[in-house]
Amino acid sequence: MDTGTPAPRRRMRADARRNYERLLAEAAAAFGEHGADFSLEEIARRAGVANGTLYGHFPTRRALLEALMGDRMRTLATTGEELLAHPSPFDGLAAWARAAMAHTTLYRGLGATLMQAIEDETSELHTACKAVLAAGEGLVARARAAGAARPDVTAPDLYALVNAAAWAGEQSSALQAERLLAFGLDGFRASTTGADDHMPSQR
Repeated sequence: MDTGTPAPRRRMRADARRNYERLLAEAAAAFGEHGADFSLEEIARRAGVANGTLYGHFPTRRALLEALMGDRMRTLATTGEELLAHPSPFDGLAAWARAAMAHTTLYRGLGATLMQAIEDETSELHTACKAVLAAGEGLVARARAAGAARPDVTAPDLYALVNAAAWAGEQSSALQAERLLAFGLDGFRASTTGADDHMPSQR
């Protein structure tokens, strides 16, 4: 299983490096199977190390998630920047939303952790989350400016949709998540027939 293991940030002894890599591998497997709230102590046990060793490398759950996902989050931000050059502003926005949902559904419960990290400047995930948010904001602004997205659509609307679709996938299936995301994105499109056509019937 590819855990996307990043290189440790400081030079380690060989035994410390082995512990670090074992912890990341066990965390990736456990979070993938049980969700992002899985017991850290159980991860340490599975890796064959003491709890103190785990917390020495990763003082918090968010630090462990950042080590696992930091590179993926930076890639998602870069993808957003690249999609600013997409010939269709709305298709670029939709492509990024699908990539963001795939990222959010990597571990069950991850979406809530990421949303908390956005507001918490002390979180190890905060910087990466802000870069991802900036990428989404740029794509939404471009689609609005091109008249491809409704003028009242905002970046927080996009993040809410992605997280709602991810949550639906956790409760049901990946197909359901994709359907919900597609329906939501259709609602983001600029109307070509007038706003009244989007209003529910009053009958």
